[in-house]
Amino acid sequence: METLKKIIFTVIITIFIAGNVHSQNFKAVQDAFALSYKYEKSAEYSKAIDPLKQLYDENKESYEVNLRLGWLYYMSGQFTTACTYYQKAMLLMPMSIEAKLGFVNPAAALGNWEQVKTQYIDILKIDENNYTANYRLGLILYGKQKYTEAFKYFEKIFNMYPFDYDAMLMYAWSNYRLQKPREAKVLFNKVLMNKPGDTSALEGLSLVK
Repeated sequence: METLKKIIFTVIITIFIAGNVHSQNFKAVQDAFALSYKYEKSAEYSKAIDPLKQLYDENKESYEVNLRLGWLYYMSGQFTTACTYYQKAMLLMPMSIEAKLGFVNPAAALGNWEQVKTQYIDILKIDENNYTANYRLGLILYGKQKYTEAFKYFEKIFNMYPFDYDAMLMYAWSNYRLQKPREAKVLFNKVLMNKPGDTSALEGLSLVK
């Protein structure tokens, strides 16, 4: 009986200590993030990185810390390092769309367009209606003159956001490239309802007349 009491007592003490340490760890992380945000406001990115690096533990990796470091290294112009931290965040949370969207910024800055394209495709596997992934993937394909492929992405976001400026404009240009002048003309005119005097829409109208 005494032995059982000792075991129960030990378990209770262990749980109490573990919980207390856990709360202390949360406090340290929260303080580090607060200090990081403070320095970021004044664009002191190296100083914003320091408090997070001080608590960084390779054996106890944090999604939030890796995500934040990815952003800060990107803002400081250290694109390769930023990609590394975003990749770690994606490994920790494979379904994270925010980490994938974060990764594409430094990857694009490095000109790694295939990696960017891969991330957008992966996002659409998780969320097929994601606006950003559909729009930017459409832009990549349009830039490569793959107008038929780009069309389907712009058509999707246009149907979801019929009066969105970017969706209307690129859907209009895609229709024009696919030799659908009547549809393009209607869309370019709608763009001018959203953004009067838009130069791109006016250029499009001059071509379909």
